[in-house]
Amino acid sequence: MRRDGTYVDCTAGGGGHAVAIAVRLGPGGRLVAFDRDPSAVAATRDRIDRALAAVPTMERPRVDVVHARFSEAPGELAARGIGPGTVDGLLADLGVSSPQLDRSERGFSFGSDGPLDMRMDPTTGPTAADLVMTLDRRDLRDLLRDFGDEREAGRIATFLVRRRAERPFETTADLAEVVSAAKGGRRGAKTHPATKTFQALRIAVNRELDELDAMLGWGPDLLAEGGRWAVITFHSGEDRRVKRRFAELRKGCICPPSSPVCICGKQPVLAVPRGTGTTASEGELEANARARSARLRVAERLARGGEP
Repeated sequence: MRRDGTYVDCTAGGGGHAVAIAVRLGPGGRLVAFDRDPSAVAATRDRIDRALAAVPTMERPRVDVVHARFSEAPGELAARGIGPGTVDGLLADLGVSSPQLDRSERGFSFGSDGPLDMRMDPTTGPTAADLVMTLDRRDLRDLLRDFGDEREAGRIATFLVRRRAERPFETTADLAEVVSAAKGGRRGAKTHPATKTFQALRIAVNRELDELDAMLGWGPDLLAEGGRWAVITFHSGEDRRVKRRFAELRKGCICPPSSPVCICGKQPVLAVPRGTGTTASEGELEANARARSARLRVAERLARGGEP
């Protein structure tokens, strides 16, 4: 990291990454952290304030924590004088945060009963209960299959439609019970039968893949030469998108193999390590079991024109 660099944390969450960046920056450094969850914004501001409390005011970096989605970030950055080619580090830690999972009133988890909500920003948009109660069987099936990789999506959708005709879905425990019945109970499974259903609904409620696609679109232009881009994913749908986009930006030329010379003019934009990304070590998993499905992919911005 550069002590005088500019860094963007797209997912402030509980503030862990933002604090780790902020304490490494000097007075010329800058951090902008985003989150769509107002609670996460408040928590991150508080953690950064406490982390920098002992640092003299004149030696502190400039830090902004902003309530915004990925798709809103370019405008928010531009309003703060941060434009294309100026960011030294860009981070996105996708998925749901531990504080969201651990608060039953947010409705993200079947571990404890709560309202069937799942909105990362509880001030706007439809809830998970709204989707379960209004989507037709086919749309529910497609949602569970596409966003949750749920093999029994059709059967679960049938059970959900049948049950909602009797009485509405209102709580996480209620939904988990019906999904478990549709899948025949746990039957020795390592994960709860409703895990993929909850994942799929959360992604749909928050339009997470649309927001990820937005960041994958504006990210390359934002990075300075040599700037690093790190994305942590937690399921295959996210990882496929990141892997595909990084590969596209690494390749450059898109001319057909039969073309004797390049006529498209596209140059490589990113340097990307070969491989499947980095996963959590045994030690990390002992400290944080929720990291078991995490995968980190990184890339470095090449000079404009494609030169390394």
